[in-house]
Amino acid sequence: MSLLKKYVLEIPNFPKEGIMFRDISPVIKDHFSSLIQELDALIHPDVFKDVQYIAGIESRGFAIAAALAHKRNLGFIPIRKKGKLPGKVAQVKYDLEYGSDALEMHYGSGKIIVVDDVLATGGTLTAAAQLCEQTGFTIASILCVLNLHDLNNFSYKNVPFYSLLTY
Repeated sequence: MSLLKKYVLEIPNFPKEGIMFRDISPVIKDHFSSLIQELDALIHPDVFKDVQYIAGIESRGFAIAAALAHKRNLGFIPIRKKGKLPGKVAQVKYDLEYGSDALEMHYGSGKIIVVDDVLATGGTLTAAAQLCEQTGFTIASILCVLNLHDLNNFSYKNVPFYSLLTY
């Protein structure tokens, strides 16, 4: 188990009554280097074979994925909310608790690792994985910092999935 778990704040009744919010902001703020080291070590070295890119989901996934890409000397690809990327993009819509949203990214090719900060229901990560495939990438792995396992049973087409912290 990661020693970083002790820095995750538990905020009861946020954003509404009965919810225990797990805030990883202190981990990112004060232990970012350790976070990147632990995420890198979490992924089996064979997964990195032939990987060219790390993709990060807006917004905290950007910082985490970019740092991991830098550590591994790989390219970084942003996966953004609708309307934030110029040029030709692909789009995948997904459902939220109260509505829907969409993610977009540029077309390309190569082997990719998808990174997000928190996995709750799995809708965003599933949409991001579908988007990566739709745009021409092959997913080597999916990675998140915090997995709220009680809210999901996440898996995507037998792609290796790693989470550093699980609740």
